[in-house]
Amino acid sequence: MSYFSRVTLKPQKLAPERLASLFCDDGYKEHQALWHLFSNDSKADRDFLFRRDDLFQGLRYFVISQREPEDRDGLWVIESKHYKPIVQPGQKLAFSLRVNPVVKRKSDDGKSRRHDVVMDAKRRITSERVEKQMHVLDVAQKEGAEWLAKRAARYGFSTNEEAIRIEAYYQHRSFKKDKRISYSTLDISGELTVDNPDLFVESLTNGIGPAKAFGCGLLLVRKM
Repeated sequence: MSYFSRVTLKPQKLAPERLASLFCDDGYKEHQALWHLFSNDSKADRDFLFRRDDLFQGLRYFVISQREPEDRDGLWVIESKHYKPIVQPGQKLAFSLRVNPVVKRKSDDGKSRRHDVVMDAKRRITSERVEKQMHVLDVAQKEGAEWLAKRAARYGFSTNEEAIRIEAYYQHRSFKKDKRISYSTLDISGELTVDNPDLFVESLTNGIGPAKAFGCGLLLVRKM
């Protein structure tokens, strides 16, 4: 059984310095704050996806989880419902996705490493001495749409690259146990077609792409 929750912080319940730490756009700190909603089982692995709702005037998250979140500290307003999506082959849905788009490239030492697709493309454009200087969002639009289209089949759907919109591109810095972590995100929206319902539902509950612990991978969909 899965749950879809809207989790909203009660700002008056936290000290200003604690509130500031949650607003500092550190995905791992946000993950740790939300993890407390599921901390009744200390041996459990992370079994939830989350995405910050940037349109909300405050601090709110969408969460998909295998366990129902519980507010033991009185810090959150939690609205949860059972999440069991039912879709049909060929069904068209509007979607919104925050994703960490990466490609693997071999380094000089022969090891394969992940690279941000946008910066990887900009380096390639620079090395090819392309005369037309492309804005980073133009690069993000092209590379992000291609990245998703190429991987969509493994998640049970297909996209029309022409209908995909890249709404934002960000580079982030976070700290996990004193280790500095850099990653990027694309906010993508558009239309998709369900090709494999079982695989698509699995993608809705398990997420898309890497960096899920930093608020990436949760696919939000709605009927058109």
